[in-house]
Amino acid sequence: MQMPDPNAAILARRAAIVAGLRALLPADAVLDDPAETRAYECDALTAYRCLPLAVTLPRTTEEVAAILRFCHAQGVPVIPRGAGTSLAGGSLPTPDAVILGVARMTGVIETNYPDRYIHVQTGRTNLSVTGAVEAQGWFYAPDPSSQLACAIAGNIAMNSGGAHCLKYGVTTNNLLGVTLVQMDGTVVHLGGPFSESEGLDLLGVVCGSEGQLGVVTEAYLRILPKPEGARPVLMGFDSNEGAGACVADIIKAGVLPVAIEFMDRPCIVATEAFAQAGYPDCEALLIVEVEGSEAEIAEQLALIRAIAARHSPVEFRESRSAEETRRIWLGRKSAFGAMGQMGDYICLDGTIPVSELPFVLRRISELTEAAGLRVANVFHAGDGNMHPLIIFNANQPGDLEKAEALGADILRLCVQVGGCLTGEHGVGVEKRDLMGVQFSDQDMEAQLRVKDVFDPNWLLNPAKVFPLSVTASRRG
Repeated sequence: MQMPDPNAAILARRAAIVAGLRALLPADAVLDDPAETRAYECDALTAYRCLPLAVTLPRTTEEVAAILRFCHAQGVPVIPRGAGTSLAGGSLPTPDAVILGVARMTGVIETNYPDRYIHVQTGRTNLSVTGAVEAQGWFYAPDPSSQLACAIAGNIAMNSGGAHCLKYGVTTNNLLGVTLVQMDGTVVHLGGPFSESEGLDLLGVVCGSEGQLGVVTEAYLRILPKPEGARPVLMGFDSNEGAGACVADIIKAGVLPVAIEFMDRPCIVATEAFAQAGYPDCEALLIVEVEGSEAEIAEQLALIRAIAARHSPVEFRESRSAEETRRIWLGRKSAFGAMGQMGDYICLDGTIPVSELPFVLRRISELTEAAGLRVANVFHAGDGNMHPLIIFNANQPGDLEKAEALGADILRLCVQVGGCLTGEHGVGVEKRDLMGVQFSDQDMEAQLRVKDVFDPNWLLNPAKVFPLSVTASRRG
């Protein structure tokens, strides 16, 4: 993966830049010792690493504005960073860039139950948003697998989803407003505590913009009353294609579960060794969760059971207790950690039409066999958000390149069947050079012009999202 050469003039002024940042912030808010900044050399895409020029850790919107205003004046690139859980290299630094991390911005500013929103600083973790309201019977719907660690800032940057996004939508469907600090330090407010705002939908532009347009420091998030009840079922199948066809038929029947999650045999084996969830010995399994009153749950599960029967499941297990529900979800929630026991891996997130699941799963198997690698599949099947995990040995020369080539082939396949390059992980550096597979030159030019408006000097999150060949004329 190519990155642009660092700006030698900025590197030569490193000491003065760090001193200038220290003059703006509390003593503990600027890190420049390599022993401390090494923790920020990569995110969850660990194949690529680079020490930043410095790291700043503000606590307020005003401090964020001061950092950006200073870096703008100095011509220093800035890398916005949430919790560093990006799987696409979204917060990978460059040697001449300052990381602006929001991890210390964790406050709850306001909770409003009558109007169903919570106002938080964006360094707050996803799961702790629900934690702030669950005692009162409320929850925040988006639930990425990394929800224990990932920050709301990163969720907004990548428009993250999660297992329950089939019914409740992804981040953009649950985001009401933000405080955005632009590269020149200007603070703007987009949207607000209510679902509709006048004027252009700039909030929709910012959500999913991967730190290209500004730093989001505060967010109004929609909260929802907890459902009356919820119940998952676990279904085992003797083939990936059978499980995929069952998903397509559930959606075709008009049933709207809260979640439909898919795991194949390699993932099942790994999670059983890791979490002992009690999953069946099968080629593929689905976890389908429905919610509502007891009568609604019973009606939905009866229909799902009838649909599943047409695909000859080897097991159909309905939860009958809170403990059984916990165990059904245990393996799925542990999947990414479990796969790490098998080796290094790249996690993709191409999205496809649900009707294409059986075909795409078969083609992924064929592509994997031809590449001589292993792939495990675990993903949000209900909305076709694929998460193939390509397993490789980082210590074996050439293995990373083989895994990346296979990943590119899988993502091209997703686009070919009518899908897209990313569902929730973002483009980052991982898919940057594949943007031309999905977007024409004219499409990308329109996107570049939006970036020009918000960040005319192209200082925010450089070398991400767009191919370097496309952005060469715009970079300073």
